[in-house]
Amino acid sequence: MTNRMDSAAALTPRRRKSQLHWQLLLMVLPALIYLLIFHYKPMYGVVIAFKNYKNSLGILGSPWVDPLFKNFQRFFNSYQCGTTIRNTLRLSLYSLAVGFPIPIILALMINQITAMRFRRAFQTILYLPHFISTVVMVGLLLIWLSPSSGLVGAFYRLLGKEAPNVMTSASGFPSIYVWSDIWQHAGWDSIVFLAALSSIDPILYEAATVDGAGKRQKMLYIDLPMLLPMSCVMLILRAGGIMNVSFEKAYLMQNDLNLSVSEMISTYVYKLGIINSQYSLSAAVNLFNTLVNLALLLLVNQITRHLGDTSIL
Repeated sequence: MTNRMDSAAALTPRRRKSQLHWQLLLMVLPALIYLLIFHYKPMYGVVIAFKNYKNSLGILGSPWVDPLFKNFQRFFNSYQCGTTIRNTLRLSLYSLAVGFPIPIILALMINQITAMRFRRAFQTILYLPHFISTVVMVGLLLIWLSPSSGLVGAFYRLLGKEAPNVMTSASGFPSIYVWSDIWQHAGWDSIVFLAALSSIDPILYEAATVDGAGKRQKMLYIDLPMLLPMSCVMLILRAGGIMNVSFEKAYLMQNDLNLSVSEMISTYVYKLGIINSQYSLSAAVNLFNTLVNLALLLLVNQITRHLGDTSIL
């Protein structure tokens, strides 16, 4: 009798734990159903990259191409292959090199502000551009950078010079794209790093103050080491999307004069699939882009794991 009571008492915590796990799984169920229906189920359509897809026959009824990688060979042999890959890599690496450290710097600056009213107002101003849609953002760029009626044109007229049309300049496209994106999203991206800084134990700052450390030393020896794991995770995520240049912004900023540097893989896929109805070829190009992103994600994940014992996989 005593043994039965002991075994029942031992099983009670296990049952409670299993019930808790069941409740947590039930909470995750809607998100899981959403992923299965809207993300994983449509993935079977990727097979059209290996088929000669026809609308009348559907995905399963369309014939397979021979050889199987014919659509990939068509892309690699096309004159647009090198241009689109080069433009995508150039813009992505530029955005990563400039745009990744700026939110960290902003978070460190905001963390040093002690006047809470000014800090809240400053953060609100930084976050507001994030909620501007891409279409409106490009429209603002066209207005501000217009040589006839924009701010740039007014500045050049004050100097007595003729304003250049930077929106049609091939050399100016990458900088306009990247720096406008930083202005729009850097404040919002700093929220993650501010959350990491807010979790630092105040005792560390007090001990550093007792030891005579100033603000710069506290930032170097407390804030930055605490931000390193989060920075590694964010770098891995950014590296995983290094080939995913925003289609909407690149397409809206694109024109005949800057096409040589503004034609990205995403815009090329759109033109192939939606405009020219070459669905199989566009699927092959997009699948290649996805595989490159996956390879970069795994590579950066392994590097950060060996260097800082931080990874997401």
